[in-house]
Amino acid sequence: MDQYVNRALQACLQAYGQLSSLSDTDLVPQLVEVFDQDHPFLEKVVRLDAVFDDFHGFEEMREVAFDLLLINFFAADAEKLEDDYLESDEWEAIEDQTIDRGTELLNVLLYLRECADESIEPQLSDYLKEFLLVDEDEFQDEHRIYEPVIANQLLVESAYSEIGKVASNIPENQEIAELFYPVMGFFYEQKPTEADMAEFTRSSPNPAFDTAVYSLLVAYNH
Repeated sequence: MDQYVNRALQACLQAYGQLSSLSDTDLVPQLVEVFDQDHPFLEKVVRLDAVFDDFHGFEEMREVAFDLLLINFFAADAEKLEDDYLESDEWEAIEDQTIDRGTELLNVLLYLRECADESIEPQLSDYLKEFLLVDEDEFQDEHRIYEPVIANQLLVESAYSEIGKVASNIPENQEIAELFYPVMGFFYEQKPTEADMAEFTRSSPNPAFDTAVYSLLVAYNH
């Protein structure tokens, strides 16, 4: 299992458990075992879902965990396969079967991985324009999804409270609505102190989920 994914998984579930008054003591080892096993990706997805089926209190984190499972596949499992596996018909079929799984968090994690590889500091403007290419005509789906983020880029120079106010007013049918606050919070402060985390949670529209995702991003990035 990729060490960055391991750290991120444990950080997010611990944060979610604490703020939801749930214990992650049994959940984390079971998920780590799923991530660690040498099984085909779709089998790992089935096993991941089975674990979450047994821990209903953590249901809100299921698709976030799927994102991490996929990142772990790219970082650890795919290296054991043929170099062109991600271009194969087999992988295309897997993508088709899982097209409705996961969240936009996957793109953020892929971006952070690229930043680490190139030794550059993550920045929101770079993520939008250079990674997602939201200004390019052929990437208008990304522009549509990230429209609330694009329109509120200056929030990364404000405060958690201001980000939280805007997040609370984003319509739920916007694809990025659920992740707006933790993603913007991360680009506002990538190395939060305990006091920062407490303030982030206080200003959150959805404290347990938002703090879990923020903790995940911070852990994965360092």
